[in-house]
Amino acid sequence: MTLKVAVQMDPIESITIRGDSTFALMLEAQARGHRLFYYLPDSLGMTRDAVTGFCHEVTALREEQGNHFSLGDGARTDLSTMDVVLLRQDPPFDMHYISTTHILERIHPKTLVVNDPVNVRNMPEKVFVTEFPDLMPPTLITRDGRAIKEFRAEHKDIIVKPLYGNGGAAVFRLTESDTNLASLLELFQQSFREPYVIQKYLPAVRKGDKRVILVDGKAVGAINRVPAADETRSNMHVGGRAEACEMTKRDHEICEAIGPALKERGMIFVGIDVIGDYLTEINVTSPTGIRELKRFGGADTAALVWDAIEAKR
Repeated sequence: MTLKVAVQMDPIESITIRGDSTFALMLEAQARGHRLFYYLPDSLGMTRDAVTGFCHEVTALREEQGNHFSLGDGARTDLSTMDVVLLRQDPPFDMHYISTTHILERIHPKTLVVNDPVNVRNMPEKVFVTEFPDLMPPTLITRDGRAIKEFRAEHKDIIVKPLYGNGGAAVFRLTESDTNLASLLELFQQSFREPYVIQKYLPAVRKGDKRVILVDGKAVGAINRVPAADETRSNMHVGGRAEACEMTKRDHEICEAIGPALKERGMIFVGIDVIGDYLTEINVTSPTGIRELKRFGGADTAALVWDAIEAKR
């Protein structure tokens, strides 16, 4: 089977290949003999008759940072001529991102878009998790400062973060005695039009924020991300340390609870975040972590993702 695969992603020259899941997926596609094409989200367009992107064929990929790709000449391309489109640009999950899902919806599922653009749009990571309230920590989603103050009074130690943020940006911890809550809410009101996420702080995060990866609704492995000593956030680009870990009985229970919903919604590649016994996010836009998982001796997630895609084609 030879597939034509277009990858909608951020500029390929800017990625750090050692930890980039999109690059891993592309390498696996290349190894299987699929034809790869690359385009930027800004080049996506739609007319009455077609959904197009300005695509370059990827003529070679190499495990050599800075010399990791070669491209052919670019041309505007009807994406319905592709077998698969990988929806892989990074958040923020804003109206630009949402607009790309509306456009790609026009060609899916004749052209298989991974993950399903309709459900990517309908499953924001910090909102979809609320469909599983028994799995998540105490959480409030609101812009109402009074409700947030009441939530802190009840739970004493809280995390405040943007509803559609990513990568650990603008994530704050506020203890019961912290006097910065009012100032922080003023800043958030100026910076974000959407509600915010307020969660009870989980001390177990000091031992790590686990990224568990699921393929077509089934758990395939996990890595642990441990925050730096002077950080609340465990994201690796702000100093978090990735380490090998085993999935616990609770991790498997969480995956078994959410897996059928992910599969039903066409979420082939998903990364969930687990702190202690709690599910905190379900990442469906551009999940990461597969290179680290393989590096630590875990599953080759890229191969499993392509097995699932090929089975659907």
